[in-house]
Parts: sequence; structure tokens; C-alpha cells
Amino acid sequence: MKIATYNINGIKARLPRLKEWLLETRPTVACLQEIKTQDDGFPADEFAEIGYHAIWHGQKAFNGVAILADGVKPVEITRGLGIDGPKEGEGEQARYIEAEVNGIRICNLYLPNGNPHPGPKFDYKLAWMERLRARMADLLASEVPAVVLGDFNVIPTDKDVWSVAAMAPDALMQPQSRDAYARMLGDGWTDAIATLNPRGGVWTFWDYQAGAWQRDHGFRIDHLLLSPECADRMVAAGVDKAYRGREKASDHTPVWVELRD
Repeated sequence: MKIATYNINGIKARLPRLKEWLLETRPTVACLQEIKTQDDGFPADEFAEIGYHAIWHGQKAFNGVAILADGVKPVEITRGLGIDGPKEGEGEQARYIEAEVNGIRICNLYLPNGNPHPGPKFDYKLAWMERLRARMADLLASEVPAVVLGDFNVIPTDKDVWSVAAMAPDALMQPQSRDAYARMLGDGWTDAIATLNPRGGVWTFWDYQAGAWQRDHGFRIDHLLLSPECADRMVAAGVDKAYRGREKASDHTPVWVELRD
């Protein structure tokens, strides 16, 4: 069972590239972030044509998450973590959706960026991570096989970035962000990519600016965290780096883990 995450950075703009990736790599489950469309604008029919069923949680122009499953309908468990955005009266943003697919709990998230730091957006990021950790603790307690995956907007360690100095001021690398992520792992979750690439140097994001892709100036912020039940079944994990280099690509690349049936 292959489970993947892909920050698509606008599903309508990237739809041809997304369908290419689905057809060429055929993940069992594909979790998307930054779909950037309201619910009624999600192109579910496009995925049905190639055998994928979908559920989604959209928002106009920003955020948005979706879960696609090959040949089966994801059974939605919940959406949202019950935490309002950083602006007063804003309400909850479309950043989390959870479903069951083939006996695996799939928790797809788009964690707040947190910039500028310090400030209310960074405070919101940390509060969101605390709420996520609480949800993950519930999953661990239930002993359900689970994968928590998506764009975490956290660079976990110095070996996960091309230049520590260049990214040092960013919210993605602040000690508070890293500590919150480390506490999740400490609760009993396995970072699939880090486990199989202990030396680091694996990137999942390259900015559109300053020739970052051409110079390989990237960093790792897209993660797959496995519950103990799933970690025992991991056989492979990787990054589909080449898709970042295609025409009109997302600034992220797909990341995946393969579990034994």
C-alpha cells in the first residue's frame, strides 16, 4: 500500500501535472494540500475518470486539503481540529481532513506557515501544532494504524535544509517549531523519510525564486509520520523529485511511503 503526500499549490493550475503523477506512480492514497478552491470547485470528476475517489475540505483561494484513494471511497472521520485562524472572527481554516482507507487512518494536514515571526501567525502555528499533537495522542491511544502526513511547514533539523544560515530567521526553523515537531516524534511516531535517510540531504520543497530548483537550494517540510502499527509495516519511502522539474510544477514534490499489506 503506497501512501503519498503532495502540496499541489493550486489544484486547477497543476491538474495536468497531478494527473500525470497519479497515472505514472499510482499511489493507493494521495493526500493533497493547498488545493486553493472552494468545495464546489474541486475537480472530482477528473480523478474519477482515472479511478480515484476523493473527499476534500476546501477554502476560497487559500489552504484546502483532499484525500484521493485508488478504487475505493475514503471513509471520512473528521475535518478540522477546532482551532480558529489568527485573525479575530476568522473562523477555522481548511487545513485538516481525516479518513479511513483500507483499514489505515489517513490524517492529511496543511500546517500553518507561521511567518512573519514573531507575531500572531507564529502563535497560531504553535497552537495548531499543540492541537494536532493532542489528536495524534488520541490515535496512539486507540492503537489504530495511522499515517499523519502533509505539509508540516517545519524543517526538523539542520540536515533537512540546504543552508542553515539562509533559513535561520524563518518560522519553519525556529526552536519552538522544531521542539513541537520533536515532541510529536517523542510520543511514538516515526518520521518515514528521516528513518530511511539518517544523513539528511533530502528536500521536498524548492522555492520558485532565485533559481532554487536549478541550484538545488531546497529543504524538507513535507513529512509522513507513522504510528507504531504502520512503522512495523514500512518497506520503503521516498521523494519523487523529478516532478518538481516539470513545466508548471508545484514548488513541492510528492513524498511517499510503502507499507506491507
